[in-house]
Amino acid sequence: MDTLIAVIFAVSIAIFFVRRYLRDVKKNDELARQITEKAKLYSEGPKGLHPHIDANYCIGCATCTAVCPEGDVLAMLSGKAVIANGQKCIGHGLCAEACPVGAITMAMASPSVSADMPYLTPEYETTIENVFIVGELGGLALIKNAVNQGRNCIDIITSRINGHQGARLPVSGIYDVVIVGAGPAGISASLRAIENKLSYITIERDEVGGSVAKFPRQKVVTTTPLEFPLYGKLKKTELSKEHLLAFWDMVLNRAGFNVCADAKVDDIRKDPDGIFTVMTATQWYRARAVVLAIGRSGTPRKLGVKGEQLPKVMYRLIEPDHYRNKRVLVVGGGDSAVEAAIALAQQDGNQITLSYRRQEFIRIKERNAQHMRECLRAGRVNVIFNSIPVEFRPDHVVLAVGGTSQILPNDLVWVFAGGTPAYDFLKNIGVGFGMRDLTFDTERDIRQSQSR
Repeated sequence: MDTLIAVIFAVSIAIFFVRRYLRDVKKNDELARQITEKAKLYSEGPKGLHPHIDANYCIGCATCTAVCPEGDVLAMLSGKAVIANGQKCIGHGLCAEACPVGAITMAMASPSVSADMPYLTPEYETTIENVFIVGELGGLALIKNAVNQGRNCIDIITSRINGHQGARLPVSGIYDVVIVGAGPAGISASLRAIENKLSYITIERDEVGGSVAKFPRQKVVTTTPLEFPLYGKLKKTELSKEHLLAFWDMVLNRAGFNVCADAKVDDIRKDPDGIFTVMTATQWYRARAVVLAIGRSGTPRKLGVKGEQLPKVMYRLIEPDHYRNKRVLVVGGGDSAVEAAIALAQQDGNQITLSYRRQEFIRIKERNAQHMRECLRAGRVNVIFNSIPVEFRPDHVVLAVGGTSQILPNDLVWVFAGGTPAYDFLKNIGVGFGMRDLTFDTERDIRQSQSR
């Protein structure tokens, strides 16, 4: 009798835990389905690297979901890893590295998105011979990819120059290469040109560092190892904006960086002899090859709102600690807008309002979403969803909110509405555009990165 009671008791306990486990699995499955369905609503827009999961090999260990720095990109569904929020993925690839059975590889999403992108060969060459595109303008946004491409592109140019008899003989007034842009890809290309003993000049329309120099202070810009020509691998794997800019300044000063700053390239023409003429507003340069490392942000996109020409309306936030005791409006709902609002909210006396045209944030990094939730709880930021600016005035702004007008006292405005890419410029100089499947590009860059 006692044995029977013990068996019944043990079975009851087992049933309890099994039912609880199945209930949790069902709950997690439903949550994953909801997240996945929600993500489908916001799948528009350019995409980059994302994980490709082979369900035949996935063992459901959930390691990939645990290591993802962006939060809920991946989820567990019916014991298998699935992509829940692909639009949040920024291509770290940590999930692929952590998978113990190799069920995850990194690939480019939806090739159809690349319909309005320049044609590039595996050597980063455009439809114009000896004109190359590297960095985020070519489709891959990570700094590590940009650095690798800048270096590899110069190696290709060096090989071509060395392969033409007499081509390395110095010719007065003709560079081996003109590099347009001094961001991560342009700096890497410049250092490699020095290392390969090419004659070159780098042209930058703003300041050295490119888009990195415009990030908010202390922003972490990379979490993966980087390797630069003339220096080698960086020991630190996590670098802030300030650390990376200081490193570049040190290396470039040592190398004798040949840069023409504050100069915008207006046109590039190929002469009958195959030599390019690169023109700015004040000068022109001749070169055997041209590397375009101009980034993808382009010119900041304006709203076309009355009063937008006022000095208080800005499009880039560089030093948030310079603004205190101000009534600030931030316009936008992407990572740049959210990061700016958070940075400005940390300064004494600021009153921050963020205006976003949608009803919720849909494509921001998980850490930014978490920081914004903290700011909202603490009352440091006021977010007005479903709102758009109607007019900017010297001492206030007018927002359209749900069909009504709302007037806010205001001192400063930052607009983060994206940018106009340099596609018109590329088309004007003759670069061909069309459908591009970036999967091969991605796999090549990954292989080259892993071989180093």
